[in-house]
Amino acid sequence: MSRDIINEVTFLLHSFLLGIVITFVYDGFLILRRLIKHSLFLISLEDMIFWIACAIGVFYMLYEENNGILRWFAVFGATMGMLVYKKSVSPLFVNVLTGIIRRICHVLFRLLRFVLKPVRFVGKKVRLACGGSFRRGKKVGKYFKNKLTGRLKLLKITLSKR
Repeated sequence: MSRDIINEVTFLLHSFLLGIVITFVYDGFLILRRLIKHSLFLISLEDMIFWIACAIGVFYMLYEENNGILRWFAVFGATMGMLVYKKSVSPLFVNVLTGIIRRICHVLFRLLRFVLKPVRFVGKKVRLACGGSFRRGKKVGKYFKNKLTGRLKLLKITLSKR
């Protein structure tokens, strides 16, 4: 086989692999969106940043492999890589990884609750013991605030008359 044909096939394979990588990275965003609710604005912002990064990656691959010349079979290779990955591995990968991360977070949350149980117990006891004094302190603070506000108004009135 000719060296040029081998280079073209290698270029097609690299574009195919780039399509797989692009879809794999986007699956990371999908997993993150399943774990944490996102607003429409945040989703749009993530997508915009992702596609700008993908455009830079594709341009870099085209620049390195083909001197920056766009070849339609490279676009076809990347599209085929995306489709093959999306239809075969992606659904299973996203579902399994989301489930694993949720379970790990659930176990960590339960462990943290167990470890902090004595702290919560002491906090409740302190709050019960100081509850009355906190209410009294709040009332005293409100009384002094009202008195100071009245004195400040009186001072303003006195100063404005002069």
